[in-house]
Amino acid sequence: MRNKAMAKTLNIDFMGMRRAAAIVSGAVLVIALLSMLLRGFDFGLDFTGGTVIEVGYETPTELAEVTGALEAGGFVGATVQHFGSRQDVLIRLAPGSDDEGTSAQLSDRVFQALSAAAAGEVDLRRVEFVGPQVGEELREQGGLAVLFSLIGILIYVALRFEWRFAVGSVVALVHDVIVVIGIFSLFQISFDLTVLAAVLAVIGYSLNDTIVVFDRVRENFRKMRKGSVTEIINASIGQTLSRTVVTSCTTLLVLVALYMLGGEVISGFSLALIIGVVVGTYSSIYVATAAVVWMGLSKTDLLPPEKEGAGAEVRP
Repeated sequence: MRNKAMAKTLNIDFMGMRRAAAIVSGAVLVIALLSMLLRGFDFGLDFTGGTVIEVGYETPTELAEVTGALEAGGFVGATVQHFGSRQDVLIRLAPGSDDEGTSAQLSDRVFQALSAAAAGEVDLRRVEFVGPQVGEELREQGGLAVLFSLIGILIYVALRFEWRFAVGSVVALVHDVIVVIGIFSLFQISFDLTVLAAVLAVIGYSLNDTIVVFDRVRENFRKMRKGSVTEIINASIGQTLSRTVVTSCTTLLVLVALYMLGGEVISGFSLALIIGVVVGTYSSIYVATAAVVWMGLSKTDLLPPEKEGAGAEVRP
């Protein structure tokens, strides 16, 4: 009955395309790594340090008018964006944009420049200052958070499944992280703490997809008596494909809505998750499982251990 049920699954040779997928993944990873080495990242103020000022206007205001008022006041290179509505504006000043005075004096000068150019009243709502030292520490701690999460996943999967599965899952997760941050580097999209949080979320999402596939592979290795390793893995992927597609599409609908309607504040977060969901779904099939096949997984590796004394002769 079980083998008949297996025959009804999608008859797609996923592992037959693993070499072509490896070439595509390798090319993408090379481009991403070169971009990170040559172009670097457009780090946000969370990592570089600087001043964040939130102001409110009586009437909807164009960002070009705010930028012009800041430049007239001597603040060149400021990042300006709407925050929630067209009356709320978020201003980011990078370190060195104005070195005179303390952060309080800096915010007062910004407020005066905006008030002088505005038709109505301007409300100074929030001022935050992030020093360069803090930004550097956040960069280091964020990198360590990603590294420790990968090490923890390696240990968890090795204990739950088998060491080949652990290596395959970590290879897929490293692939996903490099692709996501590589795209941010290639297109010079602002990389801040929200994007780093999205990268950690991508690791969790991609791992969940991979564990679902690995769980079915382990189950089928023990129940399917016939068939090669690649045939069993193809059947396992086919059985979980509908679940994977439905989950990914549902998640993408929410993320696209956040990206289109959520504004600039969470645009980087939602974009990183959109890329991560797509790449994570792909890597669960063509990176994690392909790595397991290339490492020489066999049926005997997943057979349950024999109980002690099971084959011993029973004596009266």
